[in-house]
Amino acid sequence: MDRKLERLTRFGAVCGVLFGLSLGVAGTIEAFTGETAATSFIVGLGVAGFGVPALFAFHLRQADASGRFGAVAAAANIIGLGLFAGASFAYNVVLFFVEPAVFETVLDGPSMWAIAGGGAIFIMGTLLFGISMARTGVLPRLAAVGYTITLVLLALLGNLPDSLLSSANHVAACVALIFLSRSVWRAGSTP
Repeated sequence: MDRKLERLTRFGAVCGVLFGLSLGVAGTIEAFTGETAATSFIVGLGVAGFGVPALFAFHLRQADASGRFGAVAAAANIIGLGLFAGASFAYNVVLFFVEPAVFETVLDGPSMWAIAGGGAIFIMGTLLFGISMARTGVLPRLAAVGYTITLVLLALLGNLPDSLLSSANHVAACVALIFLSRSVWRAGSTP
């Protein structure tokens, strides 16, 4: 692997760990406290700041084996995660702090359709990319399946009240992301 590509891939692996930790730490805390300003802030920044570089690293690690399907799946997941990250950032870092009436007003218009459409693209992209990762077997299959299930559940559970299920899902997503990132990091150290 070329040195510049290796550094970029390792950067993505570190971002994957940070993305995972932002979900896992917040999920663990929320299991005991419910959603707080601090946990909301951590999730919003983690998803928006670290998710896309992590997905690029996962794709770069398996790109040769995944072919055209893998490239399309990765592109769909990256676009979907970008849209989901924008919604997550807006909800967790901005809307979390406004009055409930303002929150409802914002989501009672075109914003809701944009969020729903972005969520649908995110779910579709996650499913496709998860299938690609599991199919190629370059990255750990169990982590790829965990990634697929937990990230889809993140989108589906996002509109529901916080629960132990959503907290456990955050922690499970953390574990999957860290295992995928570890595999990408270790592959960068091989000649």
